[in-house]
Amino acid sequence: MYKLHFSHRSSFFTLPVFLLFHPHTLPASPFPFIPLLLPHHTSSSSPPFSYRPNVCALQQVQGTKKKYFSTCRNWYKGSICGKKTLVLYECCPGYIKLEGTRGCPAVAPIDHVYGTLGLVKATTTQQYSDMSKLREEIEGKGSFTMFAPSNEAWEQVESDVRSALVSNVNIELYNALHFHMVNRRLLTKDMKNDMTVTSMYNDLGIYINHYSNGIVTVNCARIIHGNQVATNGVVHVIDRVIRGVANNIKDVLDVTDELSSFKAAALASGLMDKLDQPGHYTLFAPTDEAFDKLSPGYMERIMGDKDVTAALVNYHLLKSVQCSEAIMAGSVYETAEGSTIEIGCDGDSLTVNGIKMVLKKDIVTTNGVIHLIDRVLIPDSAKDGMELMGDSQSTFTDMVSELGLAAAMGPKTEYTLLAPVNTVMSTDQSLLRYILENHILKLKVTLSELYNGQLLETLAGKLLRVFIYRTAVCIENACMVRGSKEGSKSALHVMKSIIKPAEKTIYELLIADGRFKIFLSLMETAGLTNLLKQEGSYTIFAPTDNAFGDLTREDLALLKSDLNALRIILLYHFSNGIFINGGLEGGVTNLLKTLQGNNLQVISVNNSIHVNSVDVPDSDLMATNGVIHVVKNVLYPADLPVGRQDLLVLLKKLIKYIQIKVEKVTRVIGGDPSVTKVTRVIEGEPSLTTVTRVIEGQPTITKVTRVTDTEPIVTKVVVKGEPVITKVTRVIEGDPSFTKVTRVIEGQPSLTKVTRVIEGEPSLTTVTRVIEGQSTNTKVTRVIEGKIYYFKLVDISGVIFSPSFTITVASLQQTKRTSTKGSG
Repeated sequence: MYKLHFSHRSSFFTLPVFLLFHPHTLPASPFPFIPLLLPHHTSSSSPPFSYRPNVCALQQVQGTKKKYFSTCRNWYKGSICGKKTLVLYECCPGYIKLEGTRGCPAVAPIDHVYGTLGLVKATTTQQYSDMSKLREEIEGKGSFTMFAPSNEAWEQVESDVRSALVSNVNIELYNALHFHMVNRRLLTKDMKNDMTVTSMYNDLGIYINHYSNGIVTVNCARIIHGNQVATNGVVHVIDRVIRGVANNIKDVLDVTDELSSFKAAALASGLMDKLDQPGHYTLFAPTDEAFDKLSPGYMERIMGDKDVTAALVNYHLLKSVQCSEAIMAGSVYETAEGSTIEIGCDGDSLTVNGIKMVLKKDIVTTNGVIHLIDRVLIPDSAKDGMELMGDSQSTFTDMVSELGLAAAMGPKTEYTLLAPVNTVMSTDQSLLRYILENHILKLKVTLSELYNGQLLETLAGKLLRVFIYRTAVCIENACMVRGSKEGSKSALHVMKSIIKPAEKTIYELLIADGRFKIFLSLMETAGLTNLLKQEGSYTIFAPTDNAFGDLTREDLALLKSDLNALRIILLYHFSNGIFINGGLEGGVTNLLKTLQGNNLQVISVNNSIHVNSVDVPDSDLMATNGVIHVVKNVLYPADLPVGRQDLLVLLKKLIKYIQIKVEKVTRVIGGDPSVTKVTRVIEGEPSLTTVTRVIEGQPTITKVTRVTDTEPIVTKVVVKGEPVITKVTRVIEGDPSFTKVTRVIEGQPSLTKVTRVIEGEPSLTTVTRVIEGQSTNTKVTRVIEGKIYYFKLVDISGVIFSPSFTITVASLQQTKRTSTKGSG
């Protein structure tokens, strides 16, 4: 423990100051929430001094005397302006330590302002108050706030100025101290940002700023020890001596010779009028030497365009007061020009955009503060296109200069640069001009002006398409890197790859490539070739010939024989819209709806595409009507079942990355089984779908679902024999109508339930049950004599055409069921 002793009247107080090194400099505590202390903490059972009553913490920057009073609100995490800090624990204002006790349990006697100056160790200010005859005033009646410079603050004053004050103590020193006083009590909680209070010297204003990080400044002097309450006011210790302010920013520019170049630019832009008005500004003012560092002719170009001049000077102006002592780390601020700059600090130096350039800090005025800097800040809005480009586009910059294209981009010409990063630039000199001309647009187009489907004309006359995705903005096959810039007459967009303008249709690209002969043949067979040629915006996952490598000539013939199945498979490879690799959201599944109707699942990882778990070895082949991605396998929707055995065998040869679903099929069996459900029974000549009555005669029934004259594959079985029937809903013989017949017996059948029975030559819409034989039938759903194949039909009429389907009517042997009168 270090003890600081001082005398006050007849009392002797001991103010302990406990030093805590920053955790980076000492071994870690086993209890991270308890600070590591120096050996003053002797009892293992005692709490750390920091947790004892009325103890406060200060942070001191290592190697300096700068201290910051710390609370939960403004704890600076062990670093201030990039420098490590030590933590000092001492008694909070108004409390003292007693020998043999923990913490600071005793309340210090409250004193008047003069006595409080001694209590807070502002002894130089106390001494000058005595010398200037101010003591009597600040010991007497009243309510005062004194912003008392610390002893170190007085040492920073130039020796000649300090000597002049002391030599004329009754006037100059008294006035200087009066300027540090306000005729009412103000605690830091009463001090608001951009607040002006009236001093006790000539009613001059004192400019207060209360920042979000907890720092409070008074004319840019930081309060380092605040709220020391006195009987007749309060004392706040500050880190520098403050002076009266009467000039605004314009006045300072007018009288400061080294700012003449900036003043000229401010006059040309109209900014000087603004700086003559009340407000709260921060001006980073470049000196004349800073302007001398600019390239020859630059200022002539700037001054020749009033808009550019205004952009330049406004970029040096913030619409808030930022005193240097309030900057603890890098923070971004909006300028009057509209863009942002970063203000930070490195030790005692103030930085702008990460560069130490501030020559003189905190020139306080009535409407803000000025910092002098040694270089001119140039915003993007004051640059031409070539000046916008950075190191990552240096290859593109050099090539533009070598080809003389920069001459075509004069200061009054609007254009946009689409600059690829260095790593993708081609060194093929024969393609150089072609590449560059397709990366320069004839007009200035900013990022906010781009929209999906927009066409942009290049210097070479090519039209480039714009694609807007959820997480990317792309032009043809190339997507933008974040950080587009807008210059005075130009714009810059940095591209991840070289742009390849589309010149051929999808069909022409596939033909020219040579890897897609089988795919093209299948497209032609299916009547879909026009889809590859017509205008539109399609994404196609095109399987190469190798994807069909396991198929025999007979397999291909079988695939081509079922046009409906072939179209379903082919259309599953197409999606509406152009989706390039860079436009896919990485790390998640992108669902693309196909023209067939089902979704493709596309994943982009490390610039590689996988569709339905199938690799895409070659992507982004740009066509005038879409984009091609090459796949190694034929794609098939996982949730679409196959009902034909021969087609299933063929598809299993093609598609090996999924288990193809199979539609459940059972055989038609002759004999005597029990049938649970038959969809259709057809024997004879009628067309049938639904029958609402049992009819003997020649009625016409209105609905027919399907009749086929082939050997069916049926889902359930119907067996001929002698059924047992217990219930018939309707039976009609001749003309009568029976709503219910409990039993109809011919032979000895029993009907469980017959919804409809037909005798005669009707056209039938649906027959739910027709039974002949000796089986027990609960429900008959479908029985078909002949052969029929089932495949899920997909409507593709919205794509190219409407398919036609042919239904064949099977010959049907009439089934006769009669009722015996009187049988019940």
